[in-house]
Amino acid sequence: MPRKILVTYTSKYGSTRKYAEWIASALSADLFDAQRIEPKALSQYDVIIYGGGLYAGGIAGVKLVTQNSCENLIVFTVGLADPNTTDYSAILNKNFTPELLAKTKFFHLRGGIDYKKLGPIHKVMMAMMKGMIQRKPESEREPEDKEFLNTYNSKVNFEDRQTIDSVITYVNDL
Repeated sequence: MPRKILVTYTSKYGSTRKYAEWIASALSADLFDAQRIEPKALSQYDVIIYGGGLYAGGIAGVKLVTQNSCENLIVFTVGLADPNTTDYSAILNKNFTPELLAKTKFFHLRGGIDYKKLGPIHKVMMAMMKGMIQRKPESEREPEDKEFLNTYNSKVNFEDRQTIDSVITYVNDL
């Protein structure tokens, strides 16, 4: 009997939605914006894949899956930071109970940013981040800090369809 798979997401600027669409297509899964799915509908699925953008230490919309029981839960986050060099433990610990952390599989994907499309709050947050980085002595700046300053106030896109391969392989191996 085939498994029933749901891919649901919260996306403010589009990168998370794009990854969700790619994943749902590759897995022949149902796809819903998290704002358009009733929490009780989650129980109809064998596997739930939730995607949310990273904002100020939070995962957008993640309460849908943290406050409702999900049998096989997979979460992917989307942010600007390089997943190969970023420690996400503080974000995960802030958003998930220890019990849920232990039984959830996480993937971290890289999105993009177009400063012209940012809302006022996100513009202020990015300006604050720029100020924090600029106050660091240059010798203490990480490569990502330098990249942030070099691309500040422009449009950058790190979306990569191939990065969903690990998600697809994991789900197919369940």
